Order: sequence, then structure tokens, then C-alpha cells
Amino acid sequence: MVTIAVIGEGMVELSRSGEHGGIAGWETHHGGDALNSAIHLARFGLETGFISALGADPLSRALRRSWAEEGLDLTHLLTHPDRNAGLYAIETDAEGERSFAYWRSDSAARAMLDLPEAEAALAHAARCDLLYLSLISLAILPPAGRERLAGLCRDVRAHGGRVAFDSNFRPRLWSSPAEARAAVEAIGPLVDIALPTQVDEAALFGPEPIDAVADRWVGWGVAEVAVKSGADGCLVATRDGRHRIAPPRAVVAVDSSGAGDAFNAGYLAARLAGRAPAQAAPAGHELAAWTILRRGAIPPRDHEAPYRF
Repeated sequence: MVTIAVIGEGMVELSRSGEHGGIAGWETHHGGDALNSAIHLARFGLETGFISALGADPLSRALRRSWAEEGLDLTHLLTHPDRNAGLYAIETDAEGERSFAYWRSDSAARAMLDLPEAEAALAHAARCDLLYLSLISLAILPPAGRERLAGLCRDVRAHGGRVAFDSNFRPRLWSSPAEARAAVEAIGPLVDIALPTQVDEAALFGPEPIDAVADRWVGWGVAEVAVKSGADGCLVATRDGRHRIAPPRAVVAVDSSGAGDAFNAGYLAARLAGRAPAQAAPAGHELAAWTILRRGAIPPRDHEAPYRF
């Protein structure tokens, strides 16, 4: 069976329920860009391990239980003795657009590579068929940690695996856009499947046509690029050509949280199932549409969930 390793941060998610304006109007869930994609991949029945760190606090224990119930392999989800799980609050407006507040600066995930068990976790990831990480995975680590993940990407490829990367840019996690841009430029040549979003790339490199985004990643030697562009769909670029893939249906978002993470998982699951890149993009769009029609970054599975091919 194909094995997948996902590296990143999973957090407690607070979201408002209904119109209640007081403290009682908040509900707890879980989320985090890499975690969201990992859970979706596990729901497809793929053997997916999540590499990160939590604390020993009650919320961390609850997150572990929830992720295990989703089918994630948590063998290398580490426990930090002194830090706790990160937390974020999310609100959505009438159009489903989101805003965030974070409490993550001292989260356990930020110190995951300082733990003695980290070496075994990285050694496991190096032997997997697919490594998935994002710019947020890099952002939560110090420069030395980013170098270790770059080394991991090299190891994965040396073992015959592939590296998938999403340049998911959150300005508050970086000292400047220039620092984040340098991190993308360093990791780019180590990527096999790039899954950038046009709006993130514009924030990092300046406004440009979607083809120019693909050109940059192809120029770094990336074999396969799927540039996400919201309701306009995506551009898939490979050595065999380029295809603009529109979403199969138009939807009105209830909550846009996790849309890109869902697309990435749907796309990767389809590719691992043998679909060509241009045929994998509709699977990504379908999972993203299902996600944004429900509240939360990773909605509970229901009978309409598109986890089968």
C-alpha cells in the first residue's frame, strides 16, 4: 500500500455556532492546513501518518482521540512535556469568508524537532511514498528546523518517493514576506508536486497571471503543478502541457475554511489512484466544494462526502 507522511501543526479550532454572540456561542473542533489534508487523505482509505507534536494537556489528548478516529497513523505524533496544543478561533461572514485569531506561538508543534523522538519520525517519513508539507509547516519551525525538512525532502526523493508542497502563506507567521519568499525559493527545487494558490503567490511574489505562477514552479524543476484560483478553478501544468480545469459546479460557500486543503487531498488521492493530473483536478474541486458547503475546516463525513473514485 502507498504510504503518506504529512508534517505540520494540528490545533484546537474554536468556531461560532448560530447567531449567539456570547462566549457560549463557541464550539470546539480541530484544524490546521496540513492536518486537514491528512484527514481527507485518510478518509480516502490511504495509509496516512501525521507527524507533529501535541502536549499532555486535556485538549491535546482529545485531539489525539479525534485524529485516531479519523484513521490517521499517529505513531509519530510526539508529546512535548512542557507545551500544549495550539488554538485558533475562526469567524465567517455572510459570504462564507473567514477571519482568524491564533494562540500558537508556544505550541508543542513548534518544538517538534527538538524532541528526541523526532529523528525516528523523520526516518520514517523518508521511506514513505509521498511526503506532504506546506509553507505553514516551515513557518512554525525555526530556520534550523526548516533546513531539516529540506533535508527530509532530499531523503524522500533519494528513496524514490515524491514531495508535495502547498505555498500556503500566513503573513503573521513570518517576519516579512521576503523571509517567506526565501523559504519557498529554497524548497521549490525539492518539490515534485506543487499545489500553490494564486492569491498566496501574489502576496509572496506580486500580482501575476496564473501561467506565470506555473512558470516559476516549472522553472524550479517541478514536474507537476496545480495552481488553485478559487471559483475560477485551477491550472494544471506538466511536461505534457497545460490544462485549465473549471470546478464541475458552482457553489455558494457557507464556510471557505479548508477549501485549498481539501483540493490538495482530493487531487493527491486521485493521482495516487492512477488518474492523470488533468483528471485529478476535478476530484480536488469536488472535495473542496463539499467542504465549503459545510462549517468547519474539516467537516464531519456524511453521505455526500466524495471519498470514492
